[in-house]
Amino acid sequence: MDQSFLLMLSNLLHLHNSIDPTTSLISSPTSTTTASSASTSTSPTSLLTSSSAAPLLFFTIASVLSYIASSRPSSSSSSSSPSTPAASSSSAAAAAASDYSVSAFRALSTEHIWSLEAPLRDAQWRSLYGLSYPVFTTVVDKLKPHIALSNLSLPSDYAVAMVLSRLAHGFSAKSLAARYSLEPYLISKITNMVTRLLATKLYPEFIKIPVSRRRLIETTQAFEELTSLPNMCGAIDGTPIRLHKQNLPANYKCRYGYNAVQLEVVADHKKIFWDVCVKAPGGTDDATHFRESLLYNRLTSGDIVWDKAINVRGHPVRPYIVGDWCYPLLSFLLTPFSPNGMGTPAQNLFDGMLMKGRSVVVEAIGLLKGRWKILQDLNVGLNHVPQTIVACCVLHNLCQIAREPEPELWKDPEENGMPPRVHDSEKSFYYFGESLRQALADDLHQRLSSR
Repeated sequence: MDQSFLLMLSNLLHLHNSIDPTTSLISSPTSTTTASSASTSTSPTSLLTSSSAAPLLFFTIASVLSYIASSRPSSSSSSSSPSTPAASSSSAAAAAASDYSVSAFRALSTEHIWSLEAPLRDAQWRSLYGLSYPVFTTVVDKLKPHIALSNLSLPSDYAVAMVLSRLAHGFSAKSLAARYSLEPYLISKITNMVTRLLATKLYPEFIKIPVSRRRLIETTQAFEELTSLPNMCGAIDGTPIRLHKQNLPANYKCRYGYNAVQLEVVADHKKIFWDVCVKAPGGTDDATHFRESLLYNRLTSGDIVWDKAINVRGHPVRPYIVGDWCYPLLSFLLTPFSPNGMGTPAQNLFDGMLMKGRSVVVEAIGLLKGRWKILQDLNVGLNHVPQTIVACCVLHNLCQIAREPEPELWKDPEENGMPPRVHDSEKSFYYFGESLRQALADDLHQRLSSR
């Protein structure tokens, strides 16, 4: 069989994914009309939910044929007539499609990739899927048992790779479907399944509030080396995640003029998120979003008590997070005295060091959007927006833990705004935070001035 015939047969078998698996691919002449009419009235069978072995069998056969065809050396064309532009275009399209088939993925991931040096291998993998091959296999190993329960008639690593390529490059379901020879609705279903698993099954393992004493000591010491401020354990910030969808209520319009949802994260000194919240439309301000978060409720209710208190000028200082002036000043969340440097020398020095600590979360958000480009213009259904964002945060942490090379930072415009009003229920937290902030500022100024 020549290469064009193999590719044609491969494409025909791929089409069987959208046909009822009980329908025979070879019909008798007398039943052709009946089979044709039945196939047009039968609803497509999803690869995600099929319980039959037929789709997987034919998909595997097609993949093998596609791989054989794409790997055969081209035959001599001396005796054949010159190909037409249309034929050349069709051949190129078929070759491009074979690059994203299961067989091509298998060849890359199991054979070709091990013939490369590790740096080159991982660089190639990052360019395709946003992370190195070892981190990719970690993700697959952790998700495989859950994917197996879904009866997905695709290999787990192939499904994960397909979703990662969408998250890393921001591909739409339609454009990705053309690459992988699948229907767009299947791409969306697989994306929703994998991001949901990342956001639920892997979240507790990779996004954790630092409550253990060992981790608290490591985090606060690292922040103190950076800022000279004791007992800082994180930095908080919010960022709008732009939505591709346009027809949305007015409250989705963010401060930069586009439709978005609000993401709030807390990061440590390694730019690893230890809290993530996606609960509000883009028009919600940072303070309101924070007050609606589970983290705020746990901190104000005393559910989280960091067991590492120090004494600063007679004030018991427990671990705290820092934010800009868009957040409320509280005993566990310290903000600058002034957004424009109008305080005393001690207050201005404190503000500079606090903002230096806050810079880690700004960089973490820049890495998140730079590494997972789908967050620059999120093209998924509105119901699946939160899980997609959280999934990207989980993958970000995996990359930071594995010390993956950091991409170019995505930069949001500078924020501005007035400090939020203090709620009556927060006044005790506010007054304690106010005295605590002043004690830290005076202590910092005295220590640095005496050097």
